[in-house]
Amino acid sequence: MEETNFIHLWKEQYEKIDQSLVINNHLLKEVINQKTESAIQSTIRFKVRGIIIAIVYLLFLGIVLFIAISHYSSAANYFIISMGAIFLINTKALFDYIKHLVCANNINYNGSITEIQQKLTKLQLSILQHSRFMVLQFPFWTTFYLSDSWFPHTVSWGYIIIQFSLTSSFTFLAYWLYKNQTMENANKKWVKTLIEGSGGKSIIKAIAFYKELENFNLAN
Repeated sequence: MEETNFIHLWKEQYEKIDQSLVINNHLLKEVINQKTESAIQSTIRFKVRGIIIAIVYLLFLGIVLFIAISHYSSAANYFIISMGAIFLINTKALFDYIKHLVCANNINYNGSITEIQQKLTKLQLSILQHSRFMVLQFPFWTTFYLSDSWFPHTVSWGYIIIQFSLTSSFTFLAYWLYKNQTMENANKKWVKTLIEGSGGKSIIKAIAFYKELENFNLAN
């Protein structure tokens, strides 16, 4: 009889502990959802500012290109090609920012943890790809000021070597950054810095929040 009572009491205590863990897990999930939502709001504000700046920047580049093409001369070839490439790269950047904004707004914080994590990871990957693509404009910032009217035939070999070295260095840098900015390297400090510079800092924080929740579940 005493043994039966003991088993009954033990079962009740076990159920209470189990209920307590469920409640704690639920409360922790709510707290993390709130922290994540707050972090993502920071990303949304960043992207909205980025969209406004990108539109103004593209309008400026577009006007400059329009003037250069309208008053075309071979002396402007370097400028037109360089600014045209920069314009196209930043146009894609604008569409990327709009896509990121839509993705961030579509996260359902009442959904499953797995679904939220998948959307956060997808957003992080998209921001990483955006950062990779943006570095491709680097070489063009070393050529826009050149002109057929004086380069290369009226400059010294020393200037040609310096210009070639500068453009080659920026081309190699762009290639290296593009190649090495991958999800496999996402935990490296310099990759994190580039992702954060593209508005991914809050996403990294949000992903870390859910890792905390996973660790809590595993510990219990």
